[in-house]
Order: sequence, then C-alpha cells, then structure tokens
Amino acid sequence: MEQLEFKGKDMATTTKADLVEAVYERIGLSRPKSTAIVEQVFEMITQRLEQGETVKLSGFGVFSVRSKRARPGRNPKTGEPIEITSRKVVTYRASPLVLSGADADAEAEPA
Repeated sequence: MEQLEFKGKDMATTTKADLVEAVYERIGLSRPKSTAIVEQVFEMITQRLEQGETVKLSGFGVFSVRSKRARPGRNPKTGEPIEITSRKVVTYRASPLVLSGADADAEAEPA
C-alpha cells in the first residue's frame, strides 16, 4: 500500500484540510470539489452513526454506536455523589491492516 505524503508536515495529527489536500493532489480535482468530497464522506458517516448504524470502512476499521447505562459517580470538586446519565458513545475498532501498520511503525521507532 502506498504511503500518503503530506507536504513535509509532522504527521502527529492529520486534519480534514490535510485530507482535502491529498484528494486535490492525488486525484487532480479542484480544491472546492476535493473539499466537497471529503465533507460528503464525513457527513455520510455522521448520518449513519446518528441513525445507530455501524459504519465499516474495509481496510480501516469499524465505527459503531454503543449505549452506556446510567451509573453512580462523584463530583470531583465536592465529592458529592451524583448519577451519570445513560448515553450513547461512538466507538472505533481498527482493522487488522491498520493495527499491523501501527505495530510496524512502533517497532521501527528507536526507543
């Protein structure tokens, strides 16, 4: 798999703008069209998750919505007991391809 290059940028964090730039450079679409494509992809993923669906991106991973039950907690300032309400959270499980790439990168870095 070909490594994406992002104009000499430290890749500790990749932003949406970095993805737009990669689409612009690799596919050759205009920046506005590249922006629209990236925005549409994120919008589609967001809509599916809001509907409670699982989003599987082959070779990347799975995003899913998980329900967390209400539970007891404490106010960290006062120590007063409170109830943490139930809620839904988005979880991500990386594909084996992503995990094997991350493991290879970790092994290559000097300690």
